[in-house]
Order: sequence, then C-alpha cells, then structure tokens
Amino acid sequence: MTAETQNEKQTLEDLKSVMDGTAAVTTSDDGTVAVEVVLPEPKIDDLGRSYATGKRKNSIARVWIKPGNGKVTVNGRDQDVYFARPVLRLIIRQPFEAAERVDGYDVVATVKGGGLSGQAGAVRHGISKALTYYEPSLRAALKAGGFMTRDSRVVERKKYGRKKARKSFQFSKR
Repeated sequence: MTAETQNEKQTLEDLKSVMDGTAAVTTSDDGTVAVEVVLPEPKIDDLGRSYATGKRKNSIARVWIKPGNGKVTVNGRDQDVYFARPVLRLIIRQPFEAAERVDGYDVVATVKGGGLSGQAGAVRHGISKALTYYEPSLRAALKAGGFMTRDSRVVERKKYGRKKARKSFQFSKR
C-alpha cells in the first residue's frame, strides 16, 4: 500500500469519527490537520449513580448502576430469584463481560411489561446504556457486541375482519 493511499484511508477514518461526534479536526496555519478525540462527559447523579432506560419488545426497564461488587436487584428482588432461568441471568451479565467489568458495578432495576425474556433484554439494554453514561470509553466495545441497539420487535396487532393478526377466516368459494 502506498503512502498516499494509506494517508487517504486514515483521512477517511478521521472524517468518519468526526461525523460520529467522537473527534474534532483542527487545521493549523502550515496546512497540517490534527484530529482530537473528544469523549462525552460522564452522566453521574449526586449519589454516584448512572441512570438509563432499556427497552425490548413491550418491556421497559429503568436501570441505575453504581460502583460495587456486582449485586443485581430487579424489582426489589435478587436476580437469582426474579430471573430463575440461567439463560436470563446470562443475558444480563453480557454487557459487563463485553466491557470487562464483571463484578464492578451494582445494578438496581425496575422492569414492567412483557414477559421474562423481554424483561431480561430490556435490563441488558439499560445496563449497556448506563455503562456508557458512566464510562463513555466503553461505548465502542458495547456497540460492537450489539448491546446498544433496541430490539423494537413487538406483537403485531389484530386486524378487523380477521381471526388474529394475519390469519383469516376459512374461505368458501360457494
């Protein structure tokens, strides 16, 4: 790869980060361009917590995180009691493993709506967002893992003149 091609590729990556809002470009008098990476300020309240809302399907989770020893409380109950299936607890733990912060934060969450699987996904989404608010440098790792995207799939509504959302009544030609 020639130096010119490599320089052009680096410039495109710089422009991409500027468009994302994570970098600022400054040009000096002699024509050199400097790229400065700018991270947003952490959003931490007076109690040292970070808050975020996570959503999946019809579930909504309000999540607060603060530095601690990894205790997760959901609707006033321990995660082992609320999410009895190990798969659901695994889903909640995923953002911490991706960010390499296992047992680094205490989580307090309130969840409503949907079923247990949707609620676990909502808590995971809320934890991911709250982690990025607490430590903005973790955003790249969590985004690469797909934890920052809200799963917007919801149950389709039932339509008038049909049995269910899509199923129709039996058709009779005569």
